[in-house]
Amino acid sequence: MPQTDHDRTIALAGLIQSVDLVRNIARRSQADPEDLATCLASLLRIDAENSAAVYGNIASLRSGLRLLEQQLDSPQDMELTRYAVTLLALERKLARRSDLLSLISAGLDEISASLVHFPLTHSNTIARFADLYLKTLSTLSPRVMVSGTQAYLNNPENANRIRALLLGGVRAATLWRQSGGNRLTLLLRRNPLLRETRRLLAAST
Repeated sequence: MPQTDHDRTIALAGLIQSVDLVRNIARRSQADPEDLATCLASLLRIDAENSAAVYGNIASLRSGLRLLEQQLDSPQDMELTRYAVTLLALERKLARRSDLLSLISAGLDEISASLVHFPLTHSNTIARFADLYLKTLSTLSPRVMVSGTQAYLNNPENANRIRALLLGGVRAATLWRQSGGNRLTLLLRRNPLLRETRRLLAAST
């Protein structure tokens, strides 16, 4: 994976887009269908050459890029930050667990093969992503504590969508690490990342 601000920005946008969808489902039981599909599809593009290829095209990350611009320019959304930081920490734990990585790889292969029967955003496919999250990432700490309206959180389909998107967020966190991102990067390269975010936003319109 190339280690450039371009790739790191795309990874962060993917992460932010995933956790914002989680929040929208938890609060309002709603998620933009195209943004949801983008995050789920990223899970199945394992051998992509760069971050952009993981998400198909820059335009599909427009929602994440807009939020990322706000967070880099004037970080005020602490809930979004909390989700993102938790997933980054989870990914670092996951990277040291070859057993869980093997389970995820095998599970994603099975999901990819099943797409001939059920589309990517079909409830059956999303349930399989969610089950993979439960068997792997939910066994690690820190646990992701999702806040929202209890009636929406208790809905089984919403719970599956949230878990599938958290898995997608960890995929983005993996891209962040593979492209050279770490805890210091956001501090030391915040302005270059913000410039790249704005450049990508302009290019995606």
